[in-house]
Amino acid sequence: MSSKSKSGIHIAWKTVTYRSVALVILGVLLVFFAGLHFAFPQFTENGIKAADSLAGHVLEAVAGAAGAPAKSGPMNSQQAHITALDGTVRVKKSNSNSWVTADYNVPLEKGDVVQTGSEGMAKIVFNDGTNYTVKQDSLIVIEENSANEQQQTNVAVAVSTGTVDLATATYVQGSKSQVIVAGATASLAPESAAMVHNDPKADQHEILLKKGTGEVSRNGEVVSLSDWEKVSFATQAPKMEKLKEIGPPTPISPANMMPIFTSEDAKAIEFSWTKMPNAVGYRLRISRNPYFSSTIVDRKVNTADVEVSGLPEGAYYWLVQSYDAAGKESVESEKNRFTLIPKETNTEAINLELDPFIQHGHVLELTGKTEVGARVMVNGREVPVIGSDGKFHYFMPPLPTGESVITITAQNAKGGVNTLQKKVVIQ
Repeated sequence: MSSKSKSGIHIAWKTVTYRSVALVILGVLLVFFAGLHFAFPQFTENGIKAADSLAGHVLEAVAGAAGAPAKSGPMNSQQAHITALDGTVRVKKSNSNSWVTADYNVPLEKGDVVQTGSEGMAKIVFNDGTNYTVKQDSLIVIEENSANEQQQTNVAVAVSTGTVDLATATYVQGSKSQVIVAGATASLAPESAAMVHNDPKADQHEILLKKGTGEVSRNGEVVSLSDWEKVSFATQAPKMEKLKEIGPPTPISPANMMPIFTSEDAKAIEFSWTKMPNAVGYRLRISRNPYFSSTIVDRKVNTADVEVSGLPEGAYYWLVQSYDAAGKESVESEKNRFTLIPKETNTEAINLELDPFIQHGHVLELTGKTEVGARVMVNGREVPVIGSDGKFHYFMPPLPTGESVITITAQNAKGGVNTLQKKVVIQ
């Protein structure tokens, strides 16, 4: 042992920085994940996506905790659907300069234009439950159709020419349902109904409130409307004229959806309705279609009932109007539907097939097939168009949140019936 050596304990160390440790750990992790990726590529990819999503949520939470302003609920565009068609109806999409024939598979969006011919009718249902029946020789433009995160909806339709019947549903507070006519804007409350007429050539513009409440604004003037009140104006008129209209009678018999079984020696069918004050007469109309684009009976009488004979078997719709001494007619009453069915001693269930329902929010799309020539009802409403092969296609009115029972009934001219029921749950 050297004399210079000294006994004792010697301690030695090497300085390691945090940066060095982090680099070593990172390198190990890179090697580990590289091997893991080659061994389990799909698993690794999903894990990276999940980690990225988690990091995003964490950042959003941190940002929220830091006092980020609340979102105002941006409006999102929605689609409307055509639920009934008759005659010539065309659609021009907002992103196109050409017209296409309307059908149930053409969704309607903001900026789209709908036009009906001289024998055309169309019913359009929006997601807020508002429905528009576009009558003959009419043209409308969908100005707005949107909803925000609070489910508040905004629907606005401009009637460029023609006549439109519309009805609003029960929608969320803060929602808006408007119809625009020649610079006047009518805002309707929930559960309201109105008729709008616009004739630019004759310079006649009218908004009639049939039920509920509403306000019409034009050039700074605001007029409130209630049942059977109407505003009319000319383009250059500074003010709108408010009028009280005669209400139509209420149909009594045949009751709505009533089947009438007839025989060869059947008597005439009696039509009756409520009497109206100041009415000197009534106009009865009967049609094969719910739009009355053509009629098979158009008769004026001075009593509140009349008998009609000679109607062959099948489905019919009827309505009535009252008129005063000056010949001015009320608006149309509600339309009642009845079916003349020949009596048969023995009837059998007819074919009725349903495809799985397709859900569009609160609206259900139904397709199926029944016997050729049969009629189909969905929750008491007529399916307006059934193909020559018995196939049908129908959009239901918006359903409420929760469980609903859908009843589909098919009936042929001989009295054969088949009914199916399905339960659906709307979230």
